[in-house]
Amino acid sequence: MNLNTEPQRAFHRGTAPIFALLSDDQIHRFAQLQADSSLTDRVDELASKANEGELTDEEREVYEAYIEANNLMAILQAEARFRLQHTGV
Repeated sequence: MNLNTEPQRAFHRGTAPIFALLSDDQIHRFAQLQADSSLTDRVDELASKANEGELTDEEREVYEAYIEANNLMAILQAEARFRLQHTGV
């Protein structure tokens, strides 16, 4: 892997233990994971309510949890794709 900056190298080094647990096939599958349609529908519903200022406190907590999970998945999937691209797997 050719990483240009110290923060990039640190991030990849920090995530290395996670990806060391996965086979090449599992990394491929992880990189392509997508949320099921019922989850996407629920997030869209909460997003719409949030944009209208109509979320209850509980719905806001749920929506924020979905956003956090989505951010984590996006970061890990980007890392998986990077590793696949740079290792030739």
